[in-house]
Amino acid sequence: MNFPPFKYTAAERFLHYVTIDTQSDPTSPTTPSTEKQKNLGKILVQELLDMGISDAHMDEHCYVYATLPSNSDKEVPVICFCSHMDTSPDCSGENVKPIVHKSYAGDKIVLPLDPAQVLTVADHPALADQIGNDIITASGDTLLGADNKAGLAEIMDAVYQLINHPEIKHGDIRILFTPDEEIGRGVDKVDMKKLGAKFGYTMDGETLGHVEDENFNAKSAVINITGVSAHPGFAKGKMENAIKIQQAILQALPIHTLSPETTDGKQPFIHPTAVKGNLENAELSFILRSFTREEMDRLEDILEAICVRVNKDFPNSKLEVIFKEQYRNMKEKLDEFPQVVDYAMEAVTRAGVTPIRTSIRGGTDGSRLSFMGLPCPNIFAGEHAFHSKQEWVSVQDMERAVDTIVHLAMIWEEKS
Repeated sequence: MNFPPFKYTAAERFLHYVTIDTQSDPTSPTTPSTEKQKNLGKILVQELLDMGISDAHMDEHCYVYATLPSNSDKEVPVICFCSHMDTSPDCSGENVKPIVHKSYAGDKIVLPLDPAQVLTVADHPALADQIGNDIITASGDTLLGADNKAGLAEIMDAVYQLINHPEIKHGDIRILFTPDEEIGRGVDKVDMKKLGAKFGYTMDGETLGHVEDENFNAKSAVINITGVSAHPGFAKGKMENAIKIQQAILQALPIHTLSPETTDGKQPFIHPTAVKGNLENAELSFILRSFTREEMDRLEDILEAICVRVNKDFPNSKLEVIFKEQYRNMKEKLDEFPQVVDYAMEAVTRAGVTPIRTSIRGGTDGSRLSFMGLPCPNIFAGEHAFHSKQEWVSVQDMERAVDTIVHLAMIWEEKS
C-alpha cells in the first residue's frame, strides 16, 4: 500500500520542542530530576488531546502515556513507541535557538553565536549524505536537543498522520515519553501494567536507516579507599595516602586498550568518571561497558586485580570495589522475538531507505524495557553529534523516520 500525500509536521514540532529547556540532573534524587521537564510533558499531552487522543496524560513522575486506538478488525499485538523528553546535562540546553539551513550544499556551517563552532564534512562525515537536505542546528552556545526531541517530534507526527489517514490500518498503539533517560533513570518509574504493550520501539538512533538491536552491557564500579593518616612531619613508615592510592590505580589502567578513547565497534572499556577524597578516605568511580557478559566478567577481574596489586604497596589500607548493574544487552531478549527487529527492517525498506542492522555503544530506554517485558529495539531518529554544541538533524531524515513508524504500524496489522 502506498502512502497518501503527507503534510509532515515533524520539523515544526521539533523547532518548538527544542526551545523548552529539559536538561536532567544526575545529582538530583527526585523523579523527574528537574521539574522543568514537566513543561514539555504538558505541551505533548495537550497536543495529543488536541489530536483526539482522549487518554493522554502525564503522571506525577513526568511520564507521558497515550493510546491511539486500533482501527482494524484484526487482533493485533499492542506496540509502543517511546522517546525521552530530557536532554543531556553535558552541554547547556537553555535558550536554544534553532537554525534551519536550507538545501545544504556541502560547505561548512558556522554557528553564529560562537563562530568557533563549525560543522564540516571532515568532522561530520554523515553530512556528505545530506546534500540538498535541510539541516537544523543550534546557534553555537547550546546543544540542539535532537537527542531526543527529534524522536518526540517523529512519534507525534506519525500519530497525526495515522489519525488523519484512517485508511491506514493499525492496531492499538501506545505512546510513552520518559524523563531522565540521559542520566540512566528513564524507565525507573514506568508503569508497565498501564503501558500494556506487547512490543516496543525507541526512536532514539542516529544515522538514517539504522535499526539497533544490540547495546552495551553496563555496570558502574566504585572503589572505596581507606588510607592511613598521620602527621606529615612524623609520617615515615606510617602514612598511606588515599590520594596516592587513587593515582596508583589510575596509572595501572590499560593505556592503549580498554578505554573509550582507544576503542570502537564492539570493543569493551573501563572508564574512570570521577575522583574525590582526601588523605584518609578517597573514592574512584568507573563505568564498565561490554557487549557480552563474559567480557564484563573480564573487566571486573581486571579492576579487582589492579586493586589487589596496588594494595600490596599500601598493606595497611583498605580497598573495596562495589559493582552495580546499570543495563544489559537487549539482544538477549530480542533474539527471543526476531519478528520485532525484522518488521523494523521491513518498515525502513518500505520508507525508501536501505536498512542497516547495527549495535549501540551505549544504551537506550529500550535496553532496560526489554528486560522489563517489552522487547524494544532502537530506530534511527536522525540525531547527530548529540550532547554537543554541534548537534544537528536533517528534516528529511526525520520525515523518513515518520514514514518508518507509520509503516511499522501497518506491518504489525498486516501480519496479524
